Amino acid sequence: MPSTEDELFPSTPGKFKIDRQSNMLNRQFNRCFASTSTMFLWALFLIALTASYLSFQSFVDSGSRYFSASLGGIQWEKQVRNSAETHRSGGISVLVTGAAGFVGTHVSLALKKRGDGVVGIDNFNNYYDPSLKKARKQLLENHKIFIVDGDINDFKLLSKLFDTVAFTHVMHLAAQAGVRYAMENPQSYVHSNIAGLVNLLEVCKSANPQPAIVWASSSSVYGLNTDVPFSESDRTDQPASLYAATKKAGEEITHTYNHIYGLSITGLRFFTVYGPWGRPDMAYFSFTRNILQGKPITVYRGKNRVDLARDFTYIDDIVKGCLGSLDTAGKSTGSGGKKRGPALYRIFNLGNTSPVTVPNLVNILERHLKVKAKRNYVEMPGNGDVPFTHANITLARKELGCWVTQLYNSTNASIQSLLALIYAKI
Repeated sequence: MPSTEDELFPSTPGKFKIDRQSNMLNRQFNRCFASTSTMFLWALFLIALTASYLSFQSFVDSGSRYFSASLGGIQWEKQVRNSAETHRSGGISVLVTGAAGFVGTHVSLALKKRGDGVVGIDNFNNYYDPSLKKARKQLLENHKIFIVDGDINDFKLLSKLFDTVAFTHVMHLAAQAGVRYAMENPQSYVHSNIAGLVNLLEVCKSANPQPAIVWASSSSVYGLNTDVPFSESDRTDQPASLYAATKKAGEEITHTYNHIYGLSITGLRFFTVYGPWGRPDMAYFSFTRNILQGKPITVYRGKNRVDLARDFTYIDDIVKGCLGSLDTAGKSTGSGGKKRGPALYRIFNLGNTSPVTVPNLVNILERHLKVKAKRNYVEMPGNGDVPFTHANITLARKELGCWVTQLYNSTNASIQSLLALIYAKI
């Protein structure tokens, strides 16, 4: 009868038998080795299991970000679609660039109020205090307008927006504004006003259907022109600032895309826009703040002590011009980047037609604020500013039905808004 050892370690045919003592040592060694191997294998298994779990968790987190991210996920797409949905018969769906800017905010609210779909995009740069743009964004969100935090130079982002919504129109208001700032940061003007514009047009030309485009040019394109009032047919080949040059370049670029790709394009030359929620870099804002704080204000004069004058235009009139342009833009004629026929190309002045001298502007502010200004008159430096602007809006009145609000009748609402903003900063 075989022993227990023989049952556990039977002799193997064709193999020699080892002696019992060696056999016992070998069994102990094998047991130890088997135990160590098992532990090692278990350790490897646990490491692999941990790595797999972490990898899976990363996948889950990535998936979660995809489904709920503020940019590009399913929840993001839902917000974009909901905001772009129209709520009136014949409504349009508009992508508004620079939506958290001064004009962009007012145009977005007006579109939403009449039942159009609106999606905004803004990069919230620090040209002026971003908190003002954040406050405007909150105002827009309160009216169920979704604002994408992004840059118009981001081709993938713009493409994603057009993949998500078939926008019928684009209201392009994103730009680097300001004449004097161009001497400090010229690259920002090329980045936003030229490269950003081209990037947007590239996305629009390939969209199917192509949107009609309305965009903000500027009265600055008239540059050193001395014929008054400024008309759309006047020469615009003598810009006085880099800002003006980039806006003039924009007009040439948009004409090219209209000609080659059949994009319906309308350019609007804004004349010194003012009103509630306005830009703090504008003279009327800094004048109001300094007058209230008892600080002197700098009033520039031209050659021979000539007072500078601006065609100040109230924001409501600008909004009417923007909406009128969108409503009359006509459809683009291209598809997938190929032109099918000629498309509409237009340029309009949007101004007040009644220039106001800067000293007279200060008089108006003094009257409303009931505070006397401390004026410091200085000759205008060579920083790109022009001595006067004066709009001929005959064409806009004919085609868009625009009318204007006189500065005297609209200053009070602007003053109230300015006071709210200024007191928040004092």
